[in-house]
Amino acid sequence: MPPPPSSAARLRLLLAGLSARQESLALPGAFNGLVARAVANAGFEATYVSGAGVAAGMGLPDVGLAGLEDMTRVIRDVSACSGLPLLADADTGGEGGEGGVRRVVMEYRRAGAAALHVEDQVFPKRCGHLEGKELVPADEFALKVQAAARARDEGRVAGEEGGGNGGLMICARTDARSVVGVEEVIERAKRYVDAGADMIFPEGLCSGDEFLRVSQALKGYNGVNGGEGPYLLANMTEFGKTPLLSVRRMGALGYHATIFPMTLFRWAMRGVVEALEELREGGRVSKTALREGRLLTREETYELLGYTPGRVWEYPNANAYSRRKGTRRSDFVQEGKEVMEEEDENEASGYGEENPKKK
Repeated sequence: MPPPPSSAARLRLLLAGLSARQESLALPGAFNGLVARAVANAGFEATYVSGAGVAAGMGLPDVGLAGLEDMTRVIRDVSACSGLPLLADADTGGEGGEGGVRRVVMEYRRAGAAALHVEDQVFPKRCGHLEGKELVPADEFALKVQAAARARDEGRVAGEEGGGNGGLMICARTDARSVVGVEEVIERAKRYVDAGADMIFPEGLCSGDEFLRVSQALKGYNGVNGGEGPYLLANMTEFGKTPLLSVRRMGALGYHATIFPMTLFRWAMRGVVEALEELREGGRVSKTALREGRLLTREETYELLGYTPGRVWEYPNANAYSRRKGTRRSDFVQEGKEVMEEEDENEASGYGEENPKKK
């Protein structure tokens, strides 16, 4: 019996299938193993590990302070607990130039990542939605992408189709939009694809028109991914420069995957802050909080862990866990009129924008 497909091969198959239907793969950010299991239980087919999320969990800002071991620890937990293909943030690709990024590729793959993205900022980097970023020269970063691609090809494992068609995916992120402009985003993206990138991540785009301009410019470029051009990744982080558009709309704009890097972290931390305020003011958990279901019950926590008291506990199989719930990713993607009504409200509030025409 042949070995099962690797995590990277599974991610490639997912992206190829969704691309044919002009859909985008949603990747919620998981910052620990239990959150990753919740992502799988909710029916999502892939997940994401954010450098900002790992750093914030350590009490650090997103300025490149989380190290390689910090990242791989979370990647291992998320991969093992969810069973899902995961894309992981690799910031600027580590120290040591080309040798450093090769090590990052190898360590991320060993930890269970299916893909990683590296960015063309000068270290120490900044959040992609802040001002004051600096870019490394495009040719210099292309050499780093090339080194990452070589490590991808040399490190392919059983179950992958081989080389650039099957190894851990290399995604090149460019922050050129806020520094130079959209035209430079396109020019840099092409250089990075020529250097071996499987996917391009144009960070900090400011409108649907900009997303569409980039995707149209890269469609079919260099004949990669079966002639379709590079896969494209969009970032729907809250409180940033990019309007919050739906996964459905990003698929129409030509983006194969959409990350929600800090959504679950921010949502969870809001609950932490509110719970602490209630404990400080009331000295106990209120009956209202319990009645309104603001806390997971003991039984719900055990169910999420896959644990039954008195039985030997084993890692739950993520796919079986989803089947037990009878859910798939498509069940969590709203379609048609309901989505458009929600986005019309967002547009009126400046939260979103007009739906693009499919091209």
